Amino acid sequence: MAASEIVRAESPAETEACGEALAHRVEPGDVILLEGDLAAGKTTFVRGLLKGLGGDPIDASSPTFVVVQSYPCTGLVSVLHHVDLYRLSDDPEALREIGLEEFLADEEAVVAVEWPRPALSRFFGAGVALWRVSLERGSDETRRIEISHR
Repeated sequence: MAASEIVRAESPAETEACGEALAHRVEPGDVILLEGDLAAGKTTFVRGLLKGLGGDPIDASSPTFVVVQSYPCTGLVSVLHHVDLYRLSDDPEALREIGLEEFLADEEAVVAVEWPRPALSRFFGAGVALWRVSLERGSDETRRIEISHR
């Protein structure tokens, strides 16, 4: 991984703005791994990412129970696939059943993956343009956001 960039967000709006800023740096085919505890701000970050990609941030919600949400975007990126692997095991078949391989093969999309650990070794190899976003809760609404890219 390249050097990390660390941002301190003082509010959900600033966390969202950080996601929006990243949208201007990603390219079609990129994958963003989102790591952090429950309520760390991963979906809030994705809401900003979606806004920056020309999608409607109102549409962004946590895909924990549906596993995948796909949002249309405008510009170079045609769709943002928002995947949440929290409830899935590391069984490769379960990951295939949700269509993870197809999402990753979509050259016009950006894929944001919450709780990526079950898929790390099998799906995010050296050939994938990978962003890693780690969110840590501070006091109240503050977040420490670390972003790296390879």
